[in-house]
Amino acid sequence: MAKVDVQTQLQQFRDIIKAHEPLAPHTLLKIGGPAQAVIEPRSVAELGAVVKVCIDRQLAFHVLGAGCNILVPDEGYAGVVLRLSAPAFTSVTVEGRVVRAGCGATLASAVSVSAQHNLAGLETLVGVPGTIGGSLRRTTSARSEEFAQYLRRVDVIDAAGTLQTRARDDLRQAYNSSLDDPVLIAMELELEADAADAIVKRLRKAWIQRKATQPFSYQAAGLIFKNPRGLNAAALIEQAGLIGTRVGGAQVSDRHANYIIADPGTSAREVLRLIDLIRNRVQERFHLELELEISVW
Repeated sequence: MAKVDVQTQLQQFRDIIKAHEPLAPHTLLKIGGPAQAVIEPRSVAELGAVVKVCIDRQLAFHVLGAGCNILVPDEGYAGVVLRLSAPAFTSVTVEGRVVRAGCGATLASAVSVSAQHNLAGLETLVGVPGTIGGSLRRTTSARSEEFAQYLRRVDVIDAAGTLQTRARDDLRQAYNSSLDDPVLIAMELELEADAADAIVKRLRKAWIQRKATQPFSYQAAGLIFKNPRGLNAAALIEQAGLIGTRVGGAQVSDRHANYIIADPGTSAREVLRLIDLIRNRVQERFHLELELEISVW
């Protein structure tokens, strides 16, 4: 898509546009160049208006959450980046057993608020970085077990720029493909009531397990590759002898082989070269091609 002057195209939103905003600070890898424009809508209506203009004028756009599963190129992103950081998109509320969370809210806040109300079901997500929206995207591929059984509805903006609600039956169908609406706004979960001490016990167990197996103290992307059917990508990478393999400042984690950690100053180009090396080595050894879980912009 040809590069256009986004600020001119989105003139009516100039008070919420940040031009040439660096994206590296907003990603876990701390890598990548600037976006042509970053927009932080203040309300659902304003978000809908921005998305509709982008769709109508064929402006490329992405939603940026916690930046866990993205790699931004060194030259940046020639389009619009939407950040759902306003209170309209980050609140987590509880009514009975129903938890409503904005898709800009962190998973940590959803887990915490649910536990405070003695609601069980999200304990396995403790320590997982990222936002509700990002996890919903991944839920329809890699992590369906965490949300699928509890989801009641998801509010979205569809490909026409219209606010829609995907109800439980729609969501069951989505899990056979993907929840591919351009923007996810909020979700509702119906969790199970449980005793506080039982929830805390499961939270502690999940946290200990996650801390022991994931590289929390490094700049690290989320999972790089999807698990092939019936197989484990991390195990394949490890069996291919790639633990600790390095390209420049990018390295295969020794805690979890499906993570790439990055030294300060690492380039996106180095990460991409390491990804290609991993794929080629696994292809040579096991005759299968790993599919990317991380999104390369």
